[in-house]
Amino acid sequence: MYAIERRRWLVERARSSGRLDVSEISEELGLARETIRRDLSSLEQQGLLRRVYGGAVPIERLSFESNLRMRSQRRQEEKQRIAIAAVGYVRSAESVYIDEGYLPQLVAQQLRPTAPLTVVTSSLAIATSLAGRDHVEVLCLGGRVRAQTYGVVDAWAVSMLDSIVLDLAFLGANGVSIEHGMTVPDTAVAAVKAAAVRNSRRRIFVADSTKFGTDSFARFAAISDFERIITDSALPVDYAAELHSRGIDLTRA
Repeated sequence: MYAIERRRWLVERARSSGRLDVSEISEELGLARETIRRDLSSLEQQGLLRRVYGGAVPIERLSFESNLRMRSQRRQEEKQRIAIAAVGYVRSAESVYIDEGYLPQLVAQQLRPTAPLTVVTSSLAIATSLAGRDHVEVLCLGGRVRAQTYGVVDAWAVSMLDSIVLDLAFLGANGVSIEHGMTVPDTAVAAVKAAAVRNSRRRIFVADSTKFGTDSFARFAAISDFERIITDSALPVDYAAELHSRGIDLTRA
């Protein structure tokens, strides 16, 4: 494979998977890591990729937000493992916030409480799926509904969250980095997430490993705001070690 063919392949792979890992690509192609790093640097200079910790992400990932259908087709096995691990931390919580998005929706699907549980959510899809479930009372935030995710945003949603106190919140993001924390493309979404962080006693972040080392536009929390981060086993070991060194409990499901 010539360099130009390899770099075209790298761009296509990044766009289909959401992230490139230098170690994995090096092993798959049988090339030195330094060769892959040079390719990624060249593609970054051309504006096709952005270098992140341990690899690269496609440029359009930083601002583009896929809909729920597209998200449900990516890394399903990993996301199911994350969701199963997440519900184990509900413990004695009596009120839980569940964020909008596909992975939080999987967390909601795994909920089977044996005692009364109030679930507050900004997601119409989650509210619908939990309505009528045994021992679950659902409170759906009011406001403007986003077409991409059926999530509710704007002032009413923020005001409702500011009027309650939650035992636990499960939140996701489009990107998470040690430097900038948790980020999303939309400031209205960030405002709702920030309110959930602000009004919950415990906070758990759920995201598959492709989100790490990536920054989006609007920041809503620092990594230190969360008692635990739950992701999949593909998160690089050195990145996991860096999180641990900063006092973050990490589960790699």
